[in-house]
Amino acid sequence: MKRLSEAEYLATLAEPMKRVPEETNAPFDFWEYFDAIPKSDFENNEDIGSVTYVWNHPDGRYQHVLIDCTDPNVFMTLVLDLTTKCVLGHRLVDLNHEYGLQRNK
Repeated sequence: MKRLSEAEYLATLAEPMKRVPEETNAPFDFWEYFDAIPKSDFENNEDIGSVTYVWNHPDGRYQHVLIDCTDPNVFMTLVLDLTTKCVLGHRLVDLNHEYGLQRNK
């Protein structure tokens, strides 16, 4: 399991990321990888295990799968490498912290 650093994660982003329609099938099964992520990588967040958002890199190499956590706007993000059909790594993304959003309690 590769926990991506901020720099590694940001290197897989580019403008414009394209949202993948909800009804689109995953390019490969990533749930075994997800289930093996150490609980400490969730930083006291609980995962719900559902996917609300999926984004593709503009050149089609990477896909970001955002798996919901119980806190709003917090996601365990898996970065899929679509060329090698493997999970590049994961990173907990807290949009509340990143963008100064208010948490609903």
